[in-house]
Amino acid sequence: MQCGQTERLLRMTYSRHVLPGTTTDAPPTQWTVRRRAPVSPRAENRPTRRFSVQWIDRSGQFDDMVKLAPAIPLFESAFCALGRGTLIPTIDGPCAVEDLCPGMLVETSTGLAPLVWIGAMTIAPGSAAQDESPLRMFRIAADAFGLGRPMPDLLLGPGARLLNRNPSVRTSHGTDAILEPVAPMADGMSVIEITPVSTIQTYHLGFLSHRTFIANGVEVESMHPGDINPNRIDPPMMAHYLSLFPHMRQISDFGRLAFPRVGPQAQDGVFAA
Repeated sequence: MQCGQTERLLRMTYSRHVLPGTTTDAPPTQWTVRRRAPVSPRAENRPTRRFSVQWIDRSGQFDDMVKLAPAIPLFESAFCALGRGTLIPTIDGPCAVEDLCPGMLVETSTGLAPLVWIGAMTIAPGSAAQDESPLRMFRIAADAFGLGRPMPDLLLGPGARLLNRNPSVRTSHGTDAILEPVAPMADGMSVIEITPVSTIQTYHLGFLSHRTFIANGVEVESMHPGDINPNRIDPPMMAHYLSLFPHMRQISDFGRLAFPRVGPQAQDGVFAA
């Protein structure tokens, strides 16, 4: 049975079929029919988080909104990549992530690209969501991956992935570069795991296609949902998720990943140039 559905038993009575010219005194036959009834995602009483979205649609119209959504990885990973103060290179120079606006031209690995979506999420210590599923932040020390990589320290959320262009990637993965999650890089020295002690905002950035860009001197990826199969997600939950990306009509609109992703088990942890 799929999540978000419950099974309801209905007892229905049907009369026996009587042939013409005959009679019967037998009582009606009862049949038990199983029917599925949809249940709202809120019926499961999940903890929620507050998600803020700014976007610009294909006609150039700007808008913003704030929504509550379930505190589950499907939603959280799309909003918790960059910490406040992260410097992003734009056509007008470096800009803190919290000061970016949709429509600004950002320098990406493939050239200038208009920013079309900005997502922000609140992590509040003591909240039901943080108590049940605590999120950690990761501080990468200056020069951890080489001179100016990053510079200054870089604060990332668990949804961040860094691009690894080390030559060893060709041997181990058969490609020139891979996207690796930040969490497995935590070693207590160069990359330190941090538990937020006060309310903070995390951010993610979206373009018309999946790209990488520089954050404090380190190459990270833009927001992309990855290989989500909509048929494996409860339809109301899928609709709620897509509502946070008004510039997209369906999951396939995000396009292909610019680089392959690897999970924690395949993480290389080698970023030196």
